[in-house]
Formats: sequence, C-alpha cells, structure tokens
Amino acid sequence: MKGLNKLELTLAIIKPHVVKNPIVLKKIREIIINNNFKIIKSQRKIMTPNDANAFYADHKEKFFFNRLFTFMCSGPSDIHILARENAISKWRQIMGPTKVFYAQYSHPQSIRGKYGLTDTRNATHGSDSQESAEREMNIFFHDFDTLKWIKEEENYFRNEKIKLDTELFVHKIYDNNNHNNNDDDV
Repeated sequence: MKGLNKLELTLAIIKPHVVKNPIVLKKIREIIINNNFKIIKSQRKIMTPNDANAFYADHKEKFFFNRLFTFMCSGPSDIHILARENAISKWRQIMGPTKVFYAQYSHPQSIRGKYGLTDTRNATHGSDSQESAEREMNIFFHDFDTLKWIKEEENYFRNEKIKLDTELFVHKIYDNNNHNNNDDDV
C-alpha cells in the first residue's frame, strides 16, 4: 500500500569521470529510477574549491585529500537530492563499497563494482547518515529547505503524483489536472 511511510532524503553525486561518459551516466540514471528513487533536485556543476573544502572538510588531514579535492574540481558532477523509503541505506547498498577493488571482488554488480576506477574515482557518493545528508544538501542546494519539502511536497512524491522530466533528470509534481505545480529551478 502506497503512502504509509515517510520518504527519506539523501545526497547523491555522480563523479566527473562518469559524467564524461554518457553511456555509463545513462546506466546509473536507470539504476536510480529502477530502484524507485525520486529525484527532488538535480544540478550539473563543477565543484568550486569552496564547495570541495566544505564538502570534504572531514578528510582535510587525510593523505588522499589533495587527490580527491583536485579530481572533484576537475569537471562537472551531477548532484542530486534523492528520496525514497530508506534512501540513505538503499543508495549506499546500490553504490557498493567505497574501495573499488573490494567492490569489484565482493559486490561486482554494484555501481562502484561496475563503474569505479580507483578509490577516488569510485563513480558515486552517497550520504552516510541523515545528519550528513542535511549538511551535504545544504552545500549544493542552499535554498532547499528539508522541513518545507516534507510539509509541502513529500506527500506528492510518496503518492506518486509526479512525473520525471528526463531532460533535466528531476521529478516534478503534477496535480490531478496534470498541471505542473513545481516549476522552480531544478
């Protein structure tokens, strides 16, 4: 029965080496849709140094920080807010382990097992908790208000009163008269 459980939000990033490969990008988008994720917000952007510093602040002192920072600022990434029941854990399951060699060995059908190249170029990112998701969404979608979305839009998404805009790769709300209620920037 639809509509019983609240949807959870997570941030998903499709990394630059994937965005440069339209065949792999299309396959990952299909995986997102086929796993019943709703795309709430979507943008393609090159991470600025400020974005990368804020996003990877927890990794600032780690040996791989400069490599990761440089790579993530090297080209456009597709950045999405995804929603579904248990979105955080489901997205992380679909992505597979962070370490590509391990993903290829233990989870060969995962996104990282199929499309990851190295631990830095592991194809995708996903938030690891609700707190991380909130912090990460705020870095890339400054005007997105989670509480407002839950109050005003979550019900439409939960009850499938939406339609996928394939060109923008974002779901838009439609009312019973099939009019778009959600024409703001995506």
